[in-house]
Amino acid sequence: MTRSLERRFDACPEELKQIREAVREATRGSGLDEETTGDVVLAVDEACQNIIRHAYGGCEGGEIELVLRVEDGSVVVELRDFASAVDPECVKGERDLEEVRPGGLGTHFMRTLMDEVEFVECSDRGNLLRMRKRLADRA
Repeated sequence: MTRSLERRFDACPEELKQIREAVREATRGSGLDEETTGDVVLAVDEACQNIIRHAYGGCEGGEIELVLRVEDGSVVVELRDFASAVDPECVKGERDLEEVRPGGLGTHFMRTLMDEVEFVECSDRGNLLRMRKRLADRA
């Protein structure tokens, strides 16, 4: 069953719970197992936190556009913000994991949980992050 979600959220921490619930509902409705659902929800949550903190600098007034679809044996998630463009080379998440300090692991988690994570160039203002998680039972 192909299911999709397309929705905009305010880019603020108070919206993160609603974003997680919307992603969980969309993935569950597509018949994904709990582990895959959890991976996708966590990766989206980490990405949205990064958008709020880094793209918008914690300022209010921004939006996050979330598109989720199941296609070709994968869950595809696209997150778009409308902030100033960032250089994808600056978003590597390659800090030493032995270094104990808060923050800085969101990109690492996204790359670990998802099979593909890529920044797609936008023709106009903003940033587009596309993540893909292949489904083992449909590969």
